[in-house]
Amino acid sequence: QVQLVESGGGLVQPGGSLRLSCAASGSISSISSMGWYRQAPGKQREFVARISSTGRTNYSDSVKGRFTISRDNTENTVYLQMNGLKSEDTAVYLCTMVVATTGTPMYANRYWGKGTLVTVSS
Repeated sequence: QVQLVESGGGLVQPGGSLRLSCAASGSISSISSMGWYRQAPGKQREFVARISSTGRTNYSDSVKGRFTISRDNTENTVYLQMNGLKSEDTAVYLCTMVVATTGTPMYANRYWGKGTLVTVSS
């Protein structure tokens, strides 16, 4: 019913920047929270950033001041601008959204994308 597709990952040198995008498609009635998580090899998935429907943002301490999350409600898309990248930012980045579908507009479910790989290395 709802698909999330991330893009924008790749290889970047330490100190560099990348911008990730995640677009939702399907039978969407409304989207409340949008966010990003990441999972490094051999590690558990961790929270990166989230943005509410009103634009309120939260960040993990490890990315605060370097990453910026934003959203385009007309395009059902969330972005993650990543600056000052470090080797420890290397991970698969997954987007997530809380979506109410047109079939059940009063109920929302969380959906996940499949992820995009970000590698920070010289």
